[in-house]
Amino acid sequence: MASRQRLFRVFYRLGFTPWDGHPIAEGLLELIEGADPLTPGKALDVGCGTGDNSIYLAQQGWQVTGVDFVGTAVVKARAKAARRGVDVRFLQADATRLSTEPVDHDYNLIVDSGCLHGMSADDRDAYVREITAVAAPDAVLSIVAFVPGASFGVPGIAEAEVKHRFSEHWSLLSSGSEPAMDHNGKDPARHYVFARRS
Repeated sequence: MASRQRLFRVFYRLGFTPWDGHPIAEGLLELIEGADPLTPGKALDVGCGTGDNSIYLAQQGWQVTGVDFVGTAVVKARAKAARRGVDVRFLQADATRLSTEPVDHDYNLIVDSGCLHGMSADDRDAYVREITAVAAPDAVLSIVAFVPGASFGVPGIAEAEVKHRFSEHWSLLSSGSEPAMDHNGKDPARHYVFARRS
């Protein structure tokens, strides 16, 4: 995790943040604005970057906490939210240690657009444990992740692995390609929606 943190700090310092400015993932839009939208409650945006998903959720009436392990990203997210007049709590925190960070518990919605797919196997184990620890009994989890080989520098994660890792405490509600991440006619990313089993 430490080497990955250093790499992302360098990216932010250089202003190289190609993950910023993408449209909100269609999987998340469906949850929030679709035919059967979730009732706003407490949301956690894991690996929030400069806050696009967090700000969107707050604009839709959610009480949002955004976390990222890169301090520069958190500073930029706070500034972006302030410019848009949106109240979001942004924290520098490690997604593999959420239960020991100053993060609330009992989140009704947890969103990850690009965090899990960059982690090592050991970090993924910790991530699943910590996401589960801070989730409300009725929580919904929305993940957008690159598939292996889809993006330079990002390991990606296979659909079978995502399903397996969450199978103990979560039920898969839906999954599919993520058109918002389409690149040259290819589908490099997939979205997953899980429900916490109480």
